[in-house]
Amino acid sequence: MDILLILASGLTLIVFGVLWVQKRFTYWKKMGIPYEVPHFLYGNLKGVGQYDHDGLLTQKFYEKFKGISPIVGVYYSIKPVAIFIDINLIKDILIKDFASFHDRGIYYNERDDPLSTHLISLPGGKWKQLRNTCSPAFTSLKMKTMFSTMMEVGVKLEKKIDQVCKSGKALDIKKVMSLFTMDVIGSCAFGLETNSLEDENNEFFRMGISVFDNPRYSTRSTFVLQAFRGYARKLRLKLFRDEVIKFYTDLVRNTIDYRLKKKEGRNDFMQILIQLHTSKGEDNLSFNEVLGQTFVFHIAGFEASASILQFCFYELACNPDIQNRLRHHINQVLRKHDGEVTYEAIMDMKYLDQVVNETLRKNPPFGMLSRETTLNYKIPGTDCILEKGTSLHIPIYAIHHDPEFYPNPSKFNPDNFSEEAVKNRHPIAFLPFGAGPRACIGVRFGMMQVKLGVITGLRKFKYTLSPKTRQPIKLQSKFFVAQPEGGIWLNIESVD
Repeated sequence: MDILLILASGLTLIVFGVLWVQKRFTYWKKMGIPYEVPHFLYGNLKGVGQYDHDGLLTQKFYEKFKGISPIVGVYYSIKPVAIFIDINLIKDILIKDFASFHDRGIYYNERDDPLSTHLISLPGGKWKQLRNTCSPAFTSLKMKTMFSTMMEVGVKLEKKIDQVCKSGKALDIKKVMSLFTMDVIGSCAFGLETNSLEDENNEFFRMGISVFDNPRYSTRSTFVLQAFRGYARKLRLKLFRDEVIKFYTDLVRNTIDYRLKKKEGRNDFMQILIQLHTSKGEDNLSFNEVLGQTFVFHIAGFEASASILQFCFYELACNPDIQNRLRHHINQVLRKHDGEVTYEAIMDMKYLDQVVNETLRKNPPFGMLSRETTLNYKIPGTDCILEKGTSLHIPIYAIHHDPEFYPNPSKFNPDNFSEEAVKNRHPIAFLPFGAGPRACIGVRFGMMQVKLGVITGLRKFKYTLSPKTRQPIKLQSKFFVAQPEGGIWLNIESVD
């Protein structure tokens, strides 16, 4: 009798569970918004963590529903998520109606995982105050003062590439560029001589790489974590591994203590944060806030920039005419500046701008932008109202590969960013760093180190694809930052 009661109770719970999930999956239908039919177990996350990069996932929905509806409803597990498709509506969200969409809706847990508490993840008032406080660290003047430090690392990068060239081996471009960007960040953010280009086994490089190579959760699990942030905080779930949290906490604490004890000041990002940490005014930053900003600057600064650089050199290897034209342009501009790579010389390289922007267009580091409604929002031209707290995604990768904005989007074409082409294109059709008040704060720094990496790697060397590079490129699904499966390997030779 007891067994029958247990079985009956279990069956009842299963039936109620199934009915509850099915009811959740009627959300978009009741809203009157076109939607992608979800799978019972994982919603519309099929393929994520197995074979679909998030940019490719949202591209499927974008292409299927474009012209049918300004948005499409999907489900991440059982969580309703809106994917915005109409370009004018996306512009409103990012700029005109920003007050209703100022939060990203990204998971953070300040109590248990201070690394997750940074500008990218923080909501509302906390974000605004911190953004205003940190903005002076990323002005053009700051970039100019940091450039000499970057250039010292650039010299080491050229030596590293020359060593590979003389060895006759294929170049793992992502690895070399990760070493380069890691050293730039080490110098400009922490004031550390990390020497990753000379010793790739150092702990600073190993720990930074492990954030992406050995994450705490799979991509699909991370999507679910983001969807149920409130429950995750109650369960005190951390986004990063304990080893990573301890390493960065100790690094930042020791750096702050050393500089305060020695009364040593440096012209780097860390010094600006230390000044804010020790200030008595309203701009004061707690230790955890300093830790979070330093961590995200390090991680985003080295990984995203290294990703851009690897795809740039891949495209140049695939397009030798563009590679030769860019090399000629770089050397031509440098001759105008007495052969010196200076901040002013880089600003004068217009074709380099076009090549880097086309790399960002075709291979954006992040496939989508996340936002969350902070107020009820009536979708223009419809009777639909998105409720406060609704998660939404803007499909960067899909927009960048839409032939309406970029004819023959699979072709690498720097002329997509000629002055005339940019002027005639919708202003929101290019979103590698977002747009509006919440656009990437570190874009100047990131672009500067990417351009320096291209100049350093290209002016004395030329590249072709190695047979070790898998063709066609397939984006790995376990990374939120775009990475090609098997890496990109290049043959390299010196330019006579």
